[in-house]
Amino acid sequence: MGSIPKNGTSDMITVLDVGSAKTIALICHAGENGLKYRGHGIAESRGSRKGVIVELDKATQAIQRAVDEAEKLAGCHVGNAVVAVAGSHIKGITSRAGITLGGRPREVEREDIRTAVEKARSVVLPADREIVHLLPQEFILDEQAGVRDPAGMMGRRLEVTLHMVTASSSAMQNVVTAANRAGIHIDNVVYEALMSADAVLRADEKELGVCLADIGAGSTDLIVYSDGMVAHSGVVAVGGDHFTNDVAVGLRTPIVAAEKIKKAFGHTVSSEVPEGDEIEVEAVGDRPSRLMPRRFMAEILEPRAEELCELVREHLRQAGVLELCNAGVVLTGGASRMRGLNEVFEKVMKKPVRVASPQPLLQLPDGLMEPEFATAAGLALYAHRTTMTRMVQEQQGFGAKVRTLLARLGA
Repeated sequence: MGSIPKNGTSDMITVLDVGSAKTIALICHAGENGLKYRGHGIAESRGSRKGVIVELDKATQAIQRAVDEAEKLAGCHVGNAVVAVAGSHIKGITSRAGITLGGRPREVEREDIRTAVEKARSVVLPADREIVHLLPQEFILDEQAGVRDPAGMMGRRLEVTLHMVTASSSAMQNVVTAANRAGIHIDNVVYEALMSADAVLRADEKELGVCLADIGAGSTDLIVYSDGMVAHSGVVAVGGDHFTNDVAVGLRTPIVAAEKIKKAFGHTVSSEVPEGDEIEVEAVGDRPSRLMPRRFMAEILEPRAEELCELVREHLRQAGVLELCNAGVVLTGGASRMRGLNEVFEKVMKKPVRVASPQPLLQLPDGLMEPEFATAAGLALYAHRTTMTRMVQEQQGFGAKVRTLLARLGA
């Protein structure tokens, strides 16, 4: 390979999406014109279940295979990466706290904002729980609510409503350990649905109020936006694997075969499947394959789809955010591609629904512009944005040091 650069010391960005069904590694180049696709790798996830690693060695092997494939396409070695986590261990918490600025109104400084956020985050968490994201929803300055950025404004008291995405510490550490064993240093761990939202949601949807449902293999991760801010995050423990298992049991066919025919012929609205359509179904053991009505499979998938939609609706209702979703529901993730699922969501939720693919990166292959790659694309955008922010802060910090030095020298 010659003198191939390590991405940790160049302008390459690598991200990992370790899902229950597949592990994706994506390498992008961060240039003046934005992110440019360089390579990707996909491996079957054998060591993960419902968003949690259950077999470390197999998860490590999946990451290694995906990274190896991405490296060959990109022509560079991967040293560092950002990884996403998901699953039923994710929980959102909202907290409110504030600080007194003084007896008289004064200008709010950045340090005041940090102090208020730190106070709001100081909630007692269970021992095995870790904060993944701190997401301010709004600031309240002297009882004036809805302030986005209070820096520079005048006031006596500053409060903040803070949404925190939390995860199981052990579940997060197992993902990091698997990546480390594959030779990858993890720079940051982030929430999968937040990354998918970055890749598929529109600004007007976030302002009006929208729920993103990222339907993976093991679970459906949710994130709700209102007034441009995150209002809620959570998980429903039903995903694409549950549909596959239903098909396997109902049609008495192996899991692998059930997944194939679900993708090829599955429909979640049985009335839209012609009665005469038949599909060849592989039998269990050494029994011969047989022809079965395609509508029969739809009758298996339909109640599971209705259950998923009802669980999402009740989850949002109990969290008090269902009525915030004026722009409806956006579906993404691999299982969102099931035919008719958006129709079932519209019927149950009584809101507009669309299935979303990620916004394209420069030179991104057409095959990656599908819902199942939303997390990976969002991860790349997030990693690029945080890298650029850090560089700007470092440059500003260097500039401040130079100005201070010049001042001391009397220049």
